Amino acid sequence: MNRNILIIALVAILGGGAAFFAMSGGGAKQVDVAPQAQAETETVAETSDAAVSEITEMTLGNPDAPVKVVEYASFTCSHCGAFHREGFKELKANYIDTGKIHFTYREVYFDRAALWASMVARCGGEEKFFGITDLIYKGQRDWMGGGDPVQMADGLRKIARVAGLSSDTIDACLEDQDKAQSLISWYQANVEADGIDSTPSFIIGEDRVAGNNYAKLREVIDAQLGN
Repeated sequence: MNRNILIIALVAILGGGAAFFAMSGGGAKQVDVAPQAQAETETVAETSDAAVSEITEMTLGNPDAPVKVVEYASFTCSHCGAFHREGFKELKANYIDTGKIHFTYREVYFDRAALWASMVARCGGEEKFFGITDLIYKGQRDWMGGGDPVQMADGLRKIARVAGLSSDTIDACLEDQDKAQSLISWYQANVEADGIDSTPSFIIGEDRVAGNNYAKLREVIDAQLGN
C-alpha cells in the first residue's frame, strides 16, 4: 500500500473514525480532525517529508560510539514494557553509559493510546523524555487498565504531572494536532524504511533482533564491538 495512503488510514484509525482523541481536563475529549483525514493524498505527500524532519530523534550515549542501536517500541506493548523494566537497565549500564553504543529510541503507533503516550513522553522535551518513558513503562499496567480511553488519558496525565509538567503544558502537548500528524508521518517513514512489523525490534548496524531478548541483543552488540 502507498505510504501516504497508509498515513491517512492511520490517522483515521487512531482517531476512531472522524475524531482524534486528545486528553484535556479530567479525561479524554474529541477533537475533530475530519478535514485532515479527508485531505488529498497529494497534499499529504507534499507535507509528510517536512513533518518527519520536525521530529526530534531521542537518543542516549556517545554519538561517536562504534555501534549504533535503534529500538522500535510501543508504549502499549507488554514485551516493550518488560524490556524497559529489566533488560534496558543492563543495556544502559553496560553499553550506553560506557560509551560503547549510541542508542536511539523510536516510537511505534499500533494503536491510538501509544500515540497519546508518545505525546506525553515528548512533552518535556529531550531532557525529560527518557525519564517520562521510564515512568510510562513502570506504570504501564495501571494507566492502560482495561483499555478505557478516559482511564488511559487520566493515567497518562498523572504520569506527566509526576514528571513535573504543569496541567497547561500537558494540555498544550496533547491537543497539538499538527504534532500528532507529524509523529504519525515520522513513524510510518521509519517502520517502512526498516521493515518493522513487531515490537520491540532492534536495529544494530546491519543486524536486527526482534523481541524482548536482552541476551541476544548483547550477543549481537558484542560481536560488532569485536568482543
